[in-house]
This record gives sequence, C-alpha cells and structure tokens, in this order.
Amino acid sequence: MTALELLRRGAHGGLAVATSPTSAGILHLGLGNFHRAHQAVYTAAALADAGGDWGIVGVASRSRDVVDAMRSQDQLYTVAEISPRGLSLSVPAVHTDVFVGGEEPGRVITTLANPSIRIVTITVTENGYSYSPATGHLNTSDPLVIADLQGGAPRTTIGQLARGLQLRASSGAPITILSCDNLSANGAHTERLVREFLALLPGAEGTEALAYLDQSVAFPSSMVDRIVPSTDAGLRERVFCALGVWDEVPVPAEPFTMWAIEDRFAAGRPQWEAGGAIFTDEVDRYEQLKVRLLNGTHSLIAYLGALSGVATIPEAIGLSHIEQSARAVLRREYEPSVEVPSGLDVREYEAQLFDRFGNTALGHRTSQVGTDGSVKLRQRIPEPVAHALDNGEMPHMIALTVAGYLCSIAPLPGFLPGPFAEAMTDTARGRLGELATTSRDGADLAHRVIGDLQLFGQDLSTRSSFTARVGELVDIIVRHGIGAAITDALDASVAPTPASGSLTAPPAP
Repeated sequence: MTALELLRRGAHGGLAVATSPTSAGILHLGLGNFHRAHQAVYTAAALADAGGDWGIVGVASRSRDVVDAMRSQDQLYTVAEISPRGLSLSVPAVHTDVFVGGEEPGRVITTLANPSIRIVTITVTENGYSYSPATGHLNTSDPLVIADLQGGAPRTTIGQLARGLQLRASSGAPITILSCDNLSANGAHTERLVREFLALLPGAEGTEALAYLDQSVAFPSSMVDRIVPSTDAGLRERVFCALGVWDEVPVPAEPFTMWAIEDRFAAGRPQWEAGGAIFTDEVDRYEQLKVRLLNGTHSLIAYLGALSGVATIPEAIGLSHIEQSARAVLRREYEPSVEVPSGLDVREYEAQLFDRFGNTALGHRTSQVGTDGSVKLRQRIPEPVAHALDNGEMPHMIALTVAGYLCSIAPLPGFLPGPFAEAMTDTARGRLGELATTSRDGADLAHRVIGDLQLFGQDLSTRSSFTARVGELVDIIVRHGIGAAITDALDASVAPTPASGSLTAPPAP
C-alpha cells in the first residue's frame, strides 16, 4: 500500500478521512495555510453532516509549492491541531482541484463564470484587495490595476472577480462572493471595489455586469479567526512520526476556531454550522472583537517581542512587561471601542486570547504576525484611537504599537531592530525606509508617516497629539531601548495624560 493510500484510508486507523466530493461548488482564491485550516475544515464538517456538491477548487496566487504537493497527494493534506496537550490530526479532503492563478489567470475567470460554482471564498490578506488605505477606494494608480482595466487576463484579485462576474453575467447564474480577510465590513468593502472596477471600464463595457450584480450577486460579510502559523520541517517530521505518511504540506493550527457569517447567499451554501460556524446579523461586532482585541493586541506583542529579540509570540507574552502591555492595550484601549456581540462573555474571550497567545507548542513567529503592518494596522487602530482621543484619553499602548512598527520596519539611522524585525515583510518598507533615512528624529518620522503619508488613513493623520506621542516613543526606543519605552507607555497608561495639548505629566499636588 502506498503512502498516499495510507493517508486516504487513515494511517494506523487514527484518522477518519471523508470521501472527497466529486464536484465543486466553491472557488477559493488564496490557497494558503489559513484557508486549508479554516474554510476547508468547516466545509469538510458540512459535507460529512449534510453532503452536497460543495467541493473546493483552490487557487494559489503565485507559488507552486502547495499546488504541486497537493496534486501529488490526490488533493489531500493534514491539519495538525497543536497545543501543549498534544497533536490532533485530520484530513479535510474537500478540494477537487488546485492551480496557480498567476500562471493560469484566464482559468480563474472561466472557473468563476461556470454556473456550477456558486460561492467564491477569498483569503488573499488585507494587502490583496488593491485599494488605497488612505481612501478605502480602488487604487487606480497601481500598475496591476491599470493593466487589468485595460484588458487581458487580470492579475489582481479585484480584477479577477470583476472580469469573472462580467463573463458570468451572460448566464445570469447567481453567485456569492465571500471575503474571509481581516477587513472591516469585508463584504461591502469587496463589493465596492468590484463595482468601482466595473464602472471604470471604457464606454458601457461594465454596464451589464453592474446590473447583474444588482440582481444576482451577494457579498455577505464574515469574520474568521484561527491562529495558523507557517509550515516547517519540524511539523512534517511530527506528522510523519504520528502517521507513517510523508505529507509535504501539513498545516499547523491552534485548536480554537471561529467563523461568524452574514447569512445572505444568492445560490445556497454548505451547512457550515455543522463545523461550528455562527450565522449572525452581528458580524460587524465579531469583526471589531477580532480585529481589535485579538489582532490589535497580537500586533503589539509581535513588535515588542521582535524588538526584544524574541522569535515567537509565546516567548514574547511570557515576558512580564510585554504581557502587562498586552493586557493594558486590550482592556484600556481596544475594549472600550468594541460593541460586544450578544451573549458573548468578553472576560471569557479575553482569557481565551491569552491562553492562545501563550500556546508554547504552536510557536507562532513574531516576524509572521508583524508582517504587512502597513495594511493590518490600518484596519486595527484608527477607530480605537479616535474613540480614546474623543473621550479625552491618550491611547499610549496603541501609540507604542505604532512606534514598535516603525522601529521594526523603518528604523532611524543607526538603530538596529534585530533579526526578527528585519525578517518582517511589508510593501511599504522601501518607502518608509526612505523617510526614516532623512528624518531628524522620531517626531519627524511619525509626522511624515502618519500625517503626510496618511499611512493609517486620513482621520488619524489629523490627530497631531497621537502622532506626537508615537514620535516620543520612537525616540525612547532608539535612545534607551524597547524596555524603557514599554515602561514609559505603561506608566502613562495607568495615569493617562491629556489627549491634546501638553504630553507632560501634571505637577504633583
């Protein structure tokens, strides 16, 4: 018996592997680890519970690694749930085909236009939507967007969606476009960008597709939550030892998982609730909860940890001053800006978060969490900052998050952020690095990035007191180290300084 046959049958009798669906009803854009440990797992539970032709055609953006491996393994792979309690393995077995969109862009369009496809799910990260963070609208200065508008096989996700829907409009077959990325109101956001793309097509080229969207296309919002690190050689060895099967692309994941979805589908859906999905009209509240309490706090831990010379999130949260910072930013600065979903115990949720951050067996890297902060922080910080400032309080810990980000991605001359910060990737790194090189100090850098460049949006660019506080903390990090900056921010957070005017402490009585 081959290793592939063992994997399908459930090696050593330890796995129950469902029979793969024979037909696909879902097209997924973004065949990364997160999709394979999240939407695919929920879909496997739905098929096991209620059946249906809801197989998934998975599209990788550019890399062949996962595609080649899955093809050689009959579309199978292992999801490894990792915790200090041990390793739990499963095989979703829901993909019917996989390919690389960058190599076959025309196939993305024709697959989306196929009436048998009734849902398109998307995990391309916040950076994959080709929009301007400052305005929230389609980035029409992006060369890839310009090329997609001019014709030919599109390369951007929004271009692929728009062109695919344009082709599908001739059949009129209904379809749902379901974003699963960390964007506020991600359904409405995706719809707006697709409509903007179609409206920019020359003449009346996009008219039929826009009318089709009005009648037959749904863009529900959703919130997804699961910590999914990158795959490494150590995980492959652990899976092999557990199963006696070599899986080239196993996916590590924490046991916790959540999916909140607006139940608005144009052509049916799988019974994802069988896997625990929550169908709700409060997706916006779940988004706030996740993007601010989880993701916002996660970003702080990542930057403070990387600048402290720490490789992983569990190691970082294990340092008492970083744990104190994380609890302070969550409780004092993010939580007041959040409307908690009905029936959810926020204290229990918070306790779960710190258990998840401290999952030493998972080894989530600070460099991975800190990557693409220019886009991620734009989703996480503006509203909580505005909420605090409008209530007369300075969000010192969020300011520390931004200062940590700048010191990691765009360090001032002479400051060495360390290997874990240097390992973070960011599309804005080059541009911010140029600003840092010519900045006099932290105040100058913060003003250029937050005020002039409007990296985190127009509203935040006008909040001069917050920008000044970020600059102060950058200078403390550069001159005295990350520990001094953490102490300064924590002390100020306990005894808040005014949100406007002088940032000096009031005189002692």
